[in-house]
Amino acid sequence: MATAETSPEITADDMPVIATEKPQMDLLRFATAGSVDDGKSTLIGRLLFDSKSIFADQLEAIENTSEARGDDYVDLSLLTDGLRSEREQGITIDVAYRYFATPQRKFIIADTPGHIQYTRNMVTGASTADLGLVLVDARNGLTEQSRRHAVLLSLLRVPHLVLAINKMDLVDWDEEIYNKIHAEFTQFATKLNIPDLEVIPISALQGDNVVNRSENTPWYEGPTLMHHLEHVHVASDRDLVDVRFPVQYVVRPKSDEFHDYRGYAGQVAGGVLKKGDEVIVLPSGMTSRIAGIDLFDKEVDQAFPPMSVTVRLEDDVDVSRGDMIARVNNAPTPSQDIDAMVCWMTNEPLRPRQKLAIKHTTRNGRALVKDIQYRLDINTLHRDQETKELGLNEIGRIQLRTTVPLLVDEYSKNRTTGSFILIDEATGVTVGAGMINSAG
Repeated sequence: MATAETSPEITADDMPVIATEKPQMDLLRFATAGSVDDGKSTLIGRLLFDSKSIFADQLEAIENTSEARGDDYVDLSLLTDGLRSEREQGITIDVAYRYFATPQRKFIIADTPGHIQYTRNMVTGASTADLGLVLVDARNGLTEQSRRHAVLLSLLRVPHLVLAINKMDLVDWDEEIYNKIHAEFTQFATKLNIPDLEVIPISALQGDNVVNRSENTPWYEGPTLMHHLEHVHVASDRDLVDVRFPVQYVVRPKSDEFHDYRGYAGQVAGGVLKKGDEVIVLPSGMTSRIAGIDLFDKEVDQAFPPMSVTVRLEDDVDVSRGDMIARVNNAPTPSQDIDAMVCWMTNEPLRPRQKLAIKHTTRNGRALVKDIQYRLDINTLHRDQETKELGLNEIGRIQLRTTVPLLVDEYSKNRTTGSFILIDEATGVTVGAGMINSAG
């Protein structure tokens, strides 16, 4: 999603098998969510610790901090709650990205805040996630925040969800409590768009069912959290049918060796690009064929999401940043009228007739807010159609008119070409994140 400006970029090491000469592990991005004190940061610290993904000096530092505070245990949450204000309050405020790997897979974790006033931070962290990890305290069961986080993950079309019932050690590993929360959440999930759900009883503090199976849950026959994260299938979640290649940069080397080289660099947002394919360049409508696909210092036969490549065309057509390469008979229709759900991210409310800058993939323009249709109460799913504005952290359905045609898809179909960000032209600050319902 376009809100992921602060999200870590996929590097060369994260490319799929086809992109390199030797097999590479695939990548799973997942976001954590949950109420305050449910143990999100402790769980992430446990994953980093048990996967041996922290340095000796980091471990020593948190051991010393825990000892100085008089804790009876090593506070692994200190590995992720990096801001001083986070440590003082004992809560997560901003999105913290962490990286680790096992022999099976690489991971990028987005540790997102639980407070409702940080909804915008959670939207940012979860916007590029393949999986959402919602924690609940076994003592408290499902809370309003737990349901809100599940609604947000569903709204953001995160395809896989794990409900981790934490602190099971504090309820004596009671199977009935696990079954009650499992049933309650499963029933709630039927109202949402959650295609894949796994419910796992854990103790983040002690490590039960996190990496190693716990002897305290002989009644639980499902996977450990780490096993599920390593084996959940995400490759089919990407749109491999509709070719979408937003052009980010025109490559024209100035050296004599590559004097005639002209390529178009960007990240594949959908479909599979192959050498020899007939393609169309939008919005100009010019057609050509793919002459070659370059990846670093080598040529590849095909490219697919989320590979970053340079595409060469057989014909010398006019292509620039903001254009999109697609299949001739399967191209998005340029549109200036956008119907979308928007999460508002600033104190000044969003109102009709407001003018903002808009960024969609690599294309920039300006937008006018034509109408606010309703504000969505993410706790009850009630639609307030009487609202005249959207406040900080509120989500609503709006209609926009843009100054330039945008090459969009529905967000449910493609999370990259179906999303955008809104920017305050005076300050340059990102003030809204949008998910496209339709374009007229």
